[in-house]
Amino acid sequence: MNIEFPFTVPTLRVDQRLGSFYVAVLPAELLLRVCASDRMSASLNPDGVGYTLEGTQRVIQDKRLSEIAAYINRVDSAFPNSIIVAANYDRETGFDQTENEDIAKEEGETNDGISSAWTVQTTDNGCHKLTIPSEAKLAAVIDGQHRLFSFAKASQEALQSMNLICSIFIDLPKALQAQIFATINSTQKRVDRSLTYELFGYNVSDEPEEYWTPDKLAVFFARKLATDSGSPLRGRITVAPKRDTRLEQIAADAAWKISTAVAVDGILRLYSSNPKRDANLMREGDAHTREVLLKGPKDKSPLRSAYIEGNDAVIFKMVLNYLKAAEEVFWKNAQEGSYIFRTVGVQAIFDILRKLASEAFDKRDISSGYFQAVLDPAKDIDFSSTEFQNASGSGRTFIRKTIEEAVGVS
Repeated sequence: MNIEFPFTVPTLRVDQRLGSFYVAVLPAELLLRVCASDRMSASLNPDGVGYTLEGTQRVIQDKRLSEIAAYINRVDSAFPNSIIVAANYDRETGFDQTENEDIAKEEGETNDGISSAWTVQTTDNGCHKLTIPSEAKLAAVIDGQHRLFSFAKASQEALQSMNLICSIFIDLPKALQAQIFATINSTQKRVDRSLTYELFGYNVSDEPEEYWTPDKLAVFFARKLATDSGSPLRGRITVAPKRDTRLEQIAADAAWKISTAVAVDGILRLYSSNPKRDANLMREGDAHTREVLLKGPKDKSPLRSAYIEGNDAVIFKMVLNYLKAAEEVFWKNAQEGSYIFRTVGVQAIFDILRKLASEAFDKRDISSGYFQAVLDPAKDIDFSSTEFQNASGSGRTFIRKTIEEAVGVS
């Protein structure tokens, strides 16, 4: 099959309690190109024929992969169950791809405005279509990696003739990927806890907080913000893509919501510039507490020391109080349709917190009153005006810089 990018295919949206995901039928060969796990990936051979498996599980699971490949080669092979993937997960940094692109733009790097992130758009007839821009390996396999990577050992004929059902979560944080994997495998077939730990770097059942990796802590905080009775984001955080058109419409009508990824990334950047690197250091050999990060590369994130020292209560209190101040200054009296409710607006508000966090921490004043006083000069900015109506990364940057200018930070 001749696969060309960008690759677009119809998809079904499925709304469940955890959040929304999409079901699509994708060629097995395409999935081999764009998918990877932390343990396994497939690379096209230099001659363009066949794939080579790479990763630490290749030798351990080689027999199982070969057995599945032999089944794939049969004329009556079938895989009616779904491969589950999380799209837009960058294995190098641990941030989702849209966040990486926005960070790169802030730092002066450019990709000519072309995003590698997977997107889902709603068509005029109410259906959905999934677009995969390139063969960048941005889809993390949550469940079904042995089925998928067995195709690398199958015949070319079988590989090129098979389609697979794929359930796709977009912008799903790694800690929630681990939760889904653990839930699937504990309810259908018991999997030893150590396997979940090995595959995802988490002991999802019980693990002392000092062993929590940066993203696991950020997901924990995001859940608290979504449920805490005193949180301005109570009921407003959902598992959905950052660029979810339905969420954008809700936000435009002022009954607004944001994705889990927006909250998680905003919190993560307060204490880690590379969550994946930090997780690897904490999981190298035996599990290590956060103090092992003192031996790693220098990280200038403003609340880095608080995270390493385990001052989680201080981090959460700062985030909560800052959001309370943002509620008073930005959200409480904003007009319907204001872009301060949209994904780019909330991202910009988290960006400002990253600018203010270090000084607030040093002053030992993380009260909502302190943050409200700092933000107050920006209270009269009308983010519903035309100049702010840009839902792309540049819109986020423009909102952030406008607030920075008003409050006197840079």
